[in-house]
Amino acid sequence: MVNPSAHASHILVKSKGEATQLAANIKKFKDFQKTARKKSDCPSGQKGGDLGWFRKGQMVNEFEEAVWSTPLKTVSSPIKTKFGYHLIWVHERGE
Repeated sequence: MVNPSAHASHILVKSKGEATQLAANIKKFKDFQKTARKKSDCPSGQKGGDLGWFRKGQMVNEFEEAVWSTPLKTVSSPIKTKFGYHLIWVHERGE
């Protein structure tokens, strides 16, 4: 059986405070992309945070749990991983 997959974008920053502040200003995906380009510490920020499609099991646990529990096309609350704090936008999930 193939693991389910998801298409998501993210913004990576160093502090929960910064992530919370950024999330408050994101109303739609265009805002998310703009914020990712300006503020994300991840190289994916240059692509508006786009991580493309990935399978369950490819990302760190905390990130993955958020991807599978965040409602589609909304910004997640700040998620802490060993890399920092993420804001996640889930575009689609597939089985």
